[in-house]
Amino acid sequence: MTEQRSVAIWRDGAAVAVPADEPVLTAADHGLVRGDGAFESVAVLDGRTPHLAAHLARLARSAALLEIPPPGDDVWHALVDAVLVRWRAETEGVLRLFLTRGPGDEAPPTALALLAPVPAETVRQRTAGISVVSLSLGIPADFRAQAPWLLGGAKTLSYAVNMAAYRHAHRLGADDVVLTSLEGELLEGPTSTVVWAAGGTLHTPPTETGILPGTTVARLFERAEADGWPTARSHGTVDDLHAADAVWLMSGVRGAAPVHTLDGVRRADAGLTARVRGLLAR
Repeated sequence: MTEQRSVAIWRDGAAVAVPADEPVLTAADHGLVRGDGAFESVAVLDGRTPHLAAHLARLARSAALLEIPPPGDDVWHALVDAVLVRWRAETEGVLRLFLTRGPGDEAPPTALALLAPVPAETVRQRTAGISVVSLSLGIPADFRAQAPWLLGGAKTLSYAVNMAAYRHAHRLGADDVVLTSLEGELLEGPTSTVVWAAGGTLHTPPTETGILPGTTVARLFERAEADGWPTARSHGTVDDLHAADAVWLMSGVRGAAPVHTLDGVRRADAGLTARVRGLLAR
């Protein structure tokens, strides 16, 4: 079966669906030549985007940090509708919304949507779990909060370092990465948020470290608190992950991927992944 993809771009005041192999950017677009833009990855389930609002709010925050005029939620909803028109509801999808500074010369920003099936490897990691290595990002934990030019907390198109971290992990035989600060404090994954269970509480690093605020973690923590499971924004280290009852890397499409191996050391799950997945599925 040919892989299904769906693309739409905002053009002349309307969402225009285009063939997946048709060019949609000029070579001068700043998103292409400088990585100057933001994006979001949104889960498509049963032909719908149940968590779109949280992603649009984060995309607006990223645009503000980048000082790119946001097109507004109406534009994004029109683009989403355009790519979903012929999408098979039984196909789980990943919808990427891109906002770039555009080609310059007073041209408007570029806004486009790309919808594709969730890769089989993503589904495998979601169900079977992942092996992870810890790598240093090489900056102090609190530095990005004091340095707005580093765009801490923005989901930008500048993902070269993130992808390099993945390639390094794969050379080491691992699936994913936990990034740490210069002092060894937990930060985030290249495309995920770190969560661990310890002492009867769910923990995740504070956003004051400059990490991206995770939409999936926010949803999990809200539901966990309502279910009587305490949550905390905690400073932690890799040692805390080794000692934890369970560890997950969480993202909007993969969901809660349990970490079964950390820096070559197998670790237990304490039966908590089923509870986490149940909360996210509500």
